[in-house]
Amino acid sequence: MCGIVGYIGNKKASPILINGLLRLEYRGYDSAGISTIEKEGLSLMKDKGRVKNLYNIEGIDNLEGTIGIAHTRWATHGKPSKENSHPHTDNSKTFSVVHNGIIENYNEIRKFLSEKGYSFYSQTDTEVIPNLVHYYYTQDVQTDNLKLLRAVKNACFDLKGSFAIEIICKDYPDNMIVVRKDSPLVIGKGDGENYISSDIPAILSFTRNFYFLEDLEFVVLSRNDITFYDRNLNPIKKETKTIEWNASSSEKDGYEDFMLKEIYEQPTAIRETVGAKFSEDSKCEFEELNFSKEYLESLNKIYIIACGTAMHAGLAGKNAIEKLCKIPTEVDIASEFRYRNPIIDNKTLCIFISQSGETADTIAALKLSKEKGAKTLAITNVIGSSITREADYSIYTHAGPEIAVASTKAYTSQVVLLVVLAIYFAEILGLENSYITSLKKEILELPKKIEEALKNSEIVKDFSKKVYQEKDMFFLGRGIDETVAKEGSLKLKEISYIHSESYPAGELKHGPIALIENGVTVISIMTDSNLVEKTVSNIQEVITRGAKTLVITNQNIDVNQFDMVIQIPDTNPLVSPILSIIPLQLFSYYISKEKGLDVDKPRNLAKSVTVE
Repeated sequence: MCGIVGYIGNKKASPILINGLLRLEYRGYDSAGISTIEKEGLSLMKDKGRVKNLYNIEGIDNLEGTIGIAHTRWATHGKPSKENSHPHTDNSKTFSVVHNGIIENYNEIRKFLSEKGYSFYSQTDTEVIPNLVHYYYTQDVQTDNLKLLRAVKNACFDLKGSFAIEIICKDYPDNMIVVRKDSPLVIGKGDGENYISSDIPAILSFTRNFYFLEDLEFVVLSRNDITFYDRNLNPIKKETKTIEWNASSSEKDGYEDFMLKEIYEQPTAIRETVGAKFSEDSKCEFEELNFSKEYLESLNKIYIIACGTAMHAGLAGKNAIEKLCKIPTEVDIASEFRYRNPIIDNKTLCIFISQSGETADTIAALKLSKEKGAKTLAITNVIGSSITREADYSIYTHAGPEIAVASTKAYTSQVVLLVVLAIYFAEILGLENSYITSLKKEILELPKKIEEALKNSEIVKDFSKKVYQEKDMFFLGRGIDETVAKEGSLKLKEISYIHSESYPAGELKHGPIALIENGVTVISIMTDSNLVEKTVSNIQEVITRGAKTLVITNQNIDVNQFDMVIQIPDTNPLVSPILSIIPLQLFSYYISKEKGLDVDKPRNLAKSVTVE
């Protein structure tokens, strides 16, 4: 869960590297560093803390090197410190390395290298890599142009775990080597220069043409050439893919924070995700899919597998698939699913959701499902990401880059895409009806209704000022509203550090009500007319015990019985999570701002979770 950047060209590398790190800081921000090849050899500049601290390092403005690597860290092995910061070098200062991932057998490698006379100065797993490369480099008696590449390959074959690695060597001042395994890495092709990054947005302002690497593909870069090799070091050809994201979409565009910008981008994200997949009078179409009626009828189960916010989107998708398609659907957390020997066969469809397309547990669960014979379908926001290369089928949320760590527009785009997918399945099965026709109309109206929901921002802000100092909050809902309660609770925890719990409203009296006392804030979502009376009754139970109440609803209720009621536009319950989450996203945002916290980069979290 770190960010890496690389550059080789004719410009000074250091400003480009630092700029890329600033754009990747959502991936990790407890330390940062850069390494360049200067006339006198390798230069290494790194420090604990945010990327901006690099500007204060003496001599960094004097770097002239036009080839370099950079890293922003989210600590796994070793506390945040200058010594544990990347890049890391070997003992002879011949090689410099940055690494994203986890080396699971680093202790064994460290012991082996120590016995060979190597010393270590950090607590990281990464430091074994440059020393292992050095070991193989010195053992190789050949002197051809592939000597460095062979040393890197041999080292990588000794590594167990996940890695994306950039390596520069003072003996090869015109080359850089990169390789990946189970960890993201993209190469941006320029004119007389090339860029490397763990995420597209970091280098999108420089190029739109990208190469996407498969596991254990090795790349040798120079200023004018990019040469790809397979795991046996046979040269291979790869095609570039053009990314159509607007580079300005990774800037704040006048908003105070990326999170606020992305909350307000949701009407556009929904509009782009739905695209031209259907009209009120036409059936749903997914050009990427070719499911038959016979296949869908043969299914005995659908699994939706994801982590965190994506899993909450999956819960909303479960409601849509079961209601429209009558296929039993389970939602599972990827990190649990992969270890519990799930019952899967060729009559199971497994749907995997990942905003980044690089979530390690989700990709591992996908691979397991394929081994067991299931068809696999990926839902992601990133074309060419790892999950899309593993899955049998892939469909995309066209939300554009999401920079803030706490997901907003990616979540609502995932929900709408899952509902549209459910309609697509239902129509293939011949289950289309007036309900589906009405639901399509509601989906097409969502962008305007989101804009209406966003007009509640000042009301939400005022309520946030009243409760931002609280230590505990509770979120309640029934049916599909309970899935929104989970996501609202998670958002609050992520960026405000306030402890919160979500419960099905009907479970309140089965234990959690013991936690309700005078002054506690309880937030409830009510969007299903069939359940609103029962939910109101549950909220009365907390009111009588002194709780403050915030209600998000599109129902006709007596607003005077609650402390605050936020009205959102009425819509079909299957897509109501897209509207009801809007005030809760704003609620978390404004509480975090009142507390003076870093909204976009909450502590201990990173955007793309690429390790277990």
